[in-house]
Amino acid sequence: MQSHVEFNERDFFKNPFSRAEIEDLLGGRPASEMFNFRSPSFKQTGLDRNTLSDDRLIDMMLKEPRLVRRPVVRIGNDVYFGANRSVLEKLMG
Repeated sequence: MQSHVEFNERDFFKNPFSRAEIEDLLGGRPASEMFNFRSPSFKQTGLDRNTLSDDRLIDMMLKEPRLVRRPVVRIGNDVYFGANRSVLEKLMG
């Protein structure tokens, strides 16, 4: 028996997230879970990741979508940031 998975793709470089969407995706978790600290865009800032508040991280992701850990995957009520292919296959399998 095959299961059906509905798939909705969004290019958030063309259709950026709003603050409310980011907060909804985080669901109360720290913004650092969604933030891509390995991005060259972050490294160029020279900022210390340990000094940045959740609000500041969200502000930075709103201004620069490359700072969002990709892919962002929502399955039901669960949201995963930066999940690799094997993790996604396990979640959908």
